[in-house]
Amino acid sequence: MSAEKIAIVTGGSRGLGRNTVLNLAKRGVDIIFTYHRNREEAENVVRSVSDLGRKAVALQLDTGNVGAFDSFIGKVRETLAEWKAERFDFLINNAGTSHHNSIEKTTEEELDGLYNVHFKGVFFLTQKLLPLIRDGGKIVNLSSGLTRIIVPESGAYGSLKGAVEILTKYMAKELAPRRIAVNVVAPGAIQTDFSGGIVRDNAELNKRIADMTALGRAGLPDDIGPMIASLLSEDNRWINAQRIEVSGGMAI
Repeated sequence: MSAEKIAIVTGGSRGLGRNTVLNLAKRGVDIIFTYHRNREEAENVVRSVSDLGRKAVALQLDTGNVGAFDSFIGKVRETLAEWKAERFDFLINNAGTSHHNSIEKTTEEELDGLYNVHFKGVFFLTQKLLPLIRDGGKIVNLSSGLTRIIVPESGAYGSLKGAVEILTKYMAKELAPRRIAVNVVAPGAIQTDFSGGIVRDNAELNKRIADMTALGRAGLPDDIGPMIASLLSEDNRWINAQRIEVSGGMAI
């Protein structure tokens, strides 16, 4: 990737988002990323990117609050101007929240919260950033292995991720005149602090996942970030409108 590339990554201060930010920086990309609450963690990522010789800016954003998007877009424009750029190249819609509850017991408030972050937020943030993304740019949405692997108490979360997978195809079709490629990455179970770190810290669950995965272990952030960075490279310019599961072969 050339040094002029700029990416926007939502939820870039931890987990898969952080790993994606750092792997893009290693490939010469400057990054604007969002964080929800933890400013200190976000600043640590900014320093890590700087150590890799690239620029990064951390902007606070609740991706489930569409009312905050116009202010965020203004800050993106300011950052681009400071970097003497008019457009950015890559959008990675990564920010997310976990949810574990049965269909029987999930409340309207829980479902609305998931919808706002995982679908409505992705839809409208992408919409509002379209004037700023470069023609020929790339968008990656994040889904989940739970759209294919049916796990009880993941129905609400998995269903909204399924909606994002369909949205990805519509984005690819409608943005085709601008040559913007849109794909969706579906990680399997990854050892991060997502869901309270359950995959990482619960030895019994970790072993159960390893036993159902062809490559014999639960995933790591380093299994995902490099893959997303690679997907955004010119090497993969002809991949479009695809769901790419990155799970080591879970439940095959």
